[in-house]
Amino acid sequence: MPLAPCSPRAATARWLTVGVPVFPLMSNASTSTNPVVQAVLSGKAPAGARMAAARGLLPLAQNELLEVLVALCADADAEIARAAEATLGEQEPDALLGVASSQEAAPSVLRYLATRPESAREVQEALALNPSVPDEAVAALALATREGQVLEIISINQQRLIRAPELIEAILHNPARTPDAERRARETQREFFEKERGRGQIAGELRARGMSAAAEFVESAVSFDDQEGGGVSLEDAWLIAEHIEVDDLEIDDAWLPSERIEEWLDESYEQRAANFERIVNETHAEAGEVAPERVSLIRRIMFMKVKDRVKLGMKGDREARAILVRDSNKVVASAVIHNPRITDQEIEAVAAMRTVSDEVLRLIALNRAWARSYPIIHNLARNPRTPLMSVMNILPRLHTKDLKAISQNRNVSENVRRQAFRLTAVREQ
Repeated sequence: MPLAPCSPRAATARWLTVGVPVFPLMSNASTSTNPVVQAVLSGKAPAGARMAAARGLLPLAQNELLEVLVALCADADAEIARAAEATLGEQEPDALLGVASSQEAAPSVLRYLATRPESAREVQEALALNPSVPDEAVAALALATREGQVLEIISINQQRLIRAPELIEAILHNPARTPDAERRARETQREFFEKERGRGQIAGELRARGMSAAAEFVESAVSFDDQEGGGVSLEDAWLIAEHIEVDDLEIDDAWLPSERIEEWLDESYEQRAANFERIVNETHAEAGEVAPERVSLIRRIMFMKVKDRVKLGMKGDREARAILVRDSNKVVASAVIHNPRITDQEIEAVAAMRTVSDEVLRLIALNRAWARSYPIIHNLARNPRTPLMSVMNILPRLHTKDLKAISQNRNVSENVRRQAFRLTAVREQ
């Protein structure tokens, strides 16, 4: 004989057959103060009173009647249990809808309605939308319903999904799930459970190795395990973490002006791919053959989101800085200049690069410490990408022979050549 629809054992059996973890049974504590209801629920009412209640003959409010009927479905007297089931089946749909929408209904009633196969779609939707329905009742509904729209309503409530992960499992095990419901459930599962678990394991291992800076980066990065959005996997986190050497306490992001916030917006997959290919080509042109390991690292880094590339620029080691300073996003490239571990030798090389952002060259020229380095300002003056005003401020500090060379350098602008020629003529006079 099949289990009764209102029996908690029936729901548990169904969950076990599909392989979903059994949800904890809801409390049967009554919400009614009616002594008649209390007597029936406690088992102290005589058989005659229980039978009258099972047949719906007692003067009870709708909420109380349903609570009593659900309890009597499991009565030891089989005749009373059958009568209660029959009375439940005779309830008007509007009455059930009112109870499903009520925030005062007993948990046992809500569980019954959630696992009742013949419940109308409107009742199921009301249960899914009712914030007072316990999570385990919604999980039972997510598993029992054959209405895809109900599953969509449940999947939209991300807070409930996070609070009760069994809801995600129920949605994914229900063959009636819609593509949108499945997508939301899987996204929540990946974002708040799988990814966080994997992220935590990686960060813990990095800290155990004494790599606290790398652990901080892995914990806060938004790019990992976001392949659908063009990000990188958690496996890539290990390789990227090896190139992080600066703790959060050492970096200062006060240099980021609010008017540049639009440059933080994420690029499309095509833009990231183009950025990656350009940097590989530039590296090949300058250094010859590029090792496959370096190409792989460039790809991993360039497919991270802008926010993470900015942070990596400020926290990364020499190799990461050499890659990110070429980034087409000016904010990312500028972050490298604000890395506290960057050396004068690196800045000297950057100042000579003709593929770097003009904003990076401007920032180098403004730095007082670097402006006292003659090789750096000499490279800036000869770099055709250095902003004109920065070059004009540098020219008077160059040696005469270097000024004369710049006045004849066709790679720099006409204005720079003229100013270099004037300064040379003045000094020779």
